[in-house]
Amino acid sequence: EPIIEHHRLAMKSELADTISIQLRFADGSIGTVHYFANGSKAFPKERLEVFAQGRVLQLDNFRKLTGFGWPGFRRMNLWRQDKGQKACAAAFVQTLQAGGKAPIPWEEIYEVTRVTIELAHQ
Repeated sequence: EPIIEHHRLAMKSELADTISIQLRFADGSIGTVHYFANGSKAFPKERLEVFAQGRVLQLDNFRKLTGFGWPGFRRMNLWRQDKGQKACAAAFVQTLQAGGKAPIPWEEIYEVTRVTIELAHQ
């Protein structure tokens, strides 16, 4: 869904490396991105949480997935971290070789770039 509204809040610091970004999408859903450089090293470096229809998925460091409210699913652990970069690069190369649609539509790349630049200047 297209991003229709965005805001950022940052701690006042020399590095400006602690920030929270709020996004509102055209379908009414919201997203929040936290980039915090001031936490404990014992806490997962990267965490993704998805809340939907009374259920929650929590992904820590792209290795441990925990589900809450998902019948038949509680936890999945991976041996290695997988952020999908290898698969994305392979899909891009495949598109170049065979033709077809790009793995990430140009409109989405443009939108994310535009919003990122706008947030940097807020």
